[in-house]
Amino acid sequence: MQASFYKVNEHHNLPDQPGVYKYYNEAGELIYVGKAKSLKKRVSSYFVKATGLNHKTRRMVKEIIKIEIALVNSEFDALLLENNLIKQNQPKYNILLRDDKTYPYLLVTDEHFPQIYPTRRMQAGKGTYYGPFASVKAMNNVLELIRSIFTVRTCRLDLSPEKIREEKYKVCLEYHLGNCLGPCEGHQKEKDYLKDIEQAKHILKGNLALAKNFFKDKMQEEAEKLAFEKAQYFKQKLELLEKYQAKSLIANPSIRDLDVFAIVTDEKCAYVNFLKIINGSVIITKTVELKKKLDETESELLLTAIVRLRDQFQSNASEIIINIPLDEEYEGLNISVPKIGDKKKLIDLSLKNAKYYKQEKLLASGEVKDKKFRVLKQLQSDLSLKDMPDHIECFDNSNIQGTNPVASMVCFLNGKPAIKEYRHYHIKTVEGPNDFASMTEVVGRRYKRLMEEDKPLPKLIVIDGGKGQLSSSVIALKELGIYGKVPIIGIAKRLEEIYFPEDQFPLHIDKKSESLRLLQRIRDEAHRFAITFHRNIRSKKAFGTELTKVEGIGKQTAEKLLKHFKSIKKIREAKEEEFLELIGEARTKKLLEWLENEKSG
Repeated sequence: MQASFYKVNEHHNLPDQPGVYKYYNEAGELIYVGKAKSLKKRVSSYFVKATGLNHKTRRMVKEIIKIEIALVNSEFDALLLENNLIKQNQPKYNILLRDDKTYPYLLVTDEHFPQIYPTRRMQAGKGTYYGPFASVKAMNNVLELIRSIFTVRTCRLDLSPEKIREEKYKVCLEYHLGNCLGPCEGHQKEKDYLKDIEQAKHILKGNLALAKNFFKDKMQEEAEKLAFEKAQYFKQKLELLEKYQAKSLIANPSIRDLDVFAIVTDEKCAYVNFLKIINGSVIITKTVELKKKLDETESELLLTAIVRLRDQFQSNASEIIINIPLDEEYEGLNISVPKIGDKKKLIDLSLKNAKYYKQEKLLASGEVKDKKFRVLKQLQSDLSLKDMPDHIECFDNSNIQGTNPVASMVCFLNGKPAIKEYRHYHIKTVEGPNDFASMTEVVGRRYKRLMEEDKPLPKLIVIDGGKGQLSSSVIALKELGIYGKVPIIGIAKRLEEIYFPEDQFPLHIDKKSESLRLLQRIRDEAHRFAITFHRNIRSKKAFGTELTKVEGIGKQTAEKLLKHFKSIKKIREAKEEEFLELIGEARTKKLLEWLENEKSG
């Protein structure tokens, strides 16, 4: 492979051969990397037909000062080199995978009695890395399987033969629990330990069939010897493998190693899903977003994703299936578009994932209209409601340190707060701090009033609290004869658990779900409203006590003032005429003097 530099006006001198071209700007920055079957034709197309280019490409062409090329043997080699150069340099006009995660790997160390542990850093010479895994959960599932089947050590000790002979170590708790066979004290031979590691490597490669055959053979071998306890031991290991495989998404046992890609696009981005199939099981599923830079075609975007995702997840599957045909064929890539059968079903599954990812991204960005209805429909689905909850009411109690118990009700219409419908409640029938009885009272008062006024009931009632507050609210609904007609749930603060009446177990909605965020917002608003009301009442009481210290103003007059003006702020802002009409000349004079002193003090 050779590299050569050209000036922009020398593009017609480029060779008619496959290779990679790199564009540089005046500052010497690499701004674009491309591949070509014919460097001469491809690069010239940017300059000879400049008028037919889109505005983004024309803007890039204006920046080009220097061209560098590298010749390769085939178009497929150009594709791989282009991917490496883009990954290393990330030029501003190239398509980039919008994914900055550092993925986890499982490392099988290169040492005596190898360890298997997770890492995100790849260091040459430490051992063999397996992965990357699309998520920590997926990695932990595999690691847990290996540790449940094999007695692989979890310590980081140097178990060289010399250290073991010198009796440097003592067995730990893992040995006594049966999770390790104690190689540190010489209780296990290294050749036996390495047999387990060999089988673990098959699992890490996704080759469960080899590991299953190993345990089947061992089980039959021991059974023939009439060593039934040992046969049972290997049977249990085999069952663990089969249970794990059953949890995996099975495509078809007849389908061997295969990579599946599906793409959906919009004006700005493309969304590509990747399914990695090994021995009929989906072992990796990953969806990425690619931002368009130069109005690339779907084919170009998909090809970019194929090369980079296969590189990222170290896939060397000989067959690739996709949902749209590519513009060109590439020798070295066995790519097809299945129309029927099990492979078409895999394409449909991959496409479903890509579409879902696109929908979630657009929702999160706010680009989808009527988002509030989508969230409400999602909430309806999550809670299995008969109707979309476009009218939600939420209740909360407040009695800080047991004083002045009050409650609040907030109302959300079409997913937005309807502040005019908010209500405050003084607790009338309950003495002392009793959240359960208070909730029964205010829920009963609210819906008795709505029924008397013939107003519509909400589509969902939310109670800020767990099973106790929810049960208390249900009592009120039963007394009114509307229990079962209006859905009611409780939301507990600590774990964000959703409780349903008469259901022992709570519902856990995905923490990232927009429907849960809506419930949290409503709950938090009810809490804020209740706390604010409670503080105002305490302030009024404190202010009322201060008023009674004014000469001529007793408890009744103070209450009269607070009742009339509604708030302390309005009393301080009131005019003399208002006081004269309410409490007379003598008391007004004393009150104004006291307010003036309070203001200056």
